Amino acid sequence: MDYKKFGDKIYARFDKGEEIISKIMEICKKENILSATFSGIGGCGDVTVSTFIPEKNDFIEHNKAGLLEMVSCHGNIIADENDNIYEHTHAMFSYMDNGEVKSLGGHLKKAVILYTGEFKITPVKNGVIRRMKDPQTGIMVWKF
Repeated sequence: MDYKKFGDKIYARFDKGEEIISKIMEICKKENILSATFSGIGGCGDVTVSTFIPEKNDFIEHNKAGLLEMVSCHGNIIADENDNIYEHTHAMFSYMDNGEVKSLGGHLKKAVILYTGEFKITPVKNGVIRRMKDPQTGIMVWKF
């Protein structure tokens, strides 16, 4: 991994074998970032995405290995009342299956770089976005 700040944004490159979410969290902790958005693209070799099933209040996980083109990855970083940070990430991948292009997407749990990953992290200026439990849905949402 390597990264550099340009103005208020951070540009990061993740290398083969590195896991995206853990590296984004590492940068945010090192740079004392409590709230941010991020996006990126790249090539992965092992991913786990999940789909939320509201009726079960649980996720179904989908795992895929091989050459996976990360066509889109977006997420955010928010903090709790003790300044512990949490991420929420969604991603979409394309891959070949018997000569046919297929896709896999959802809530990103894990993505390991196969070739490279290029990300931009944009910290929130002049404030912190916190999290709270939404009483209607039971999920964690932004608290301003």
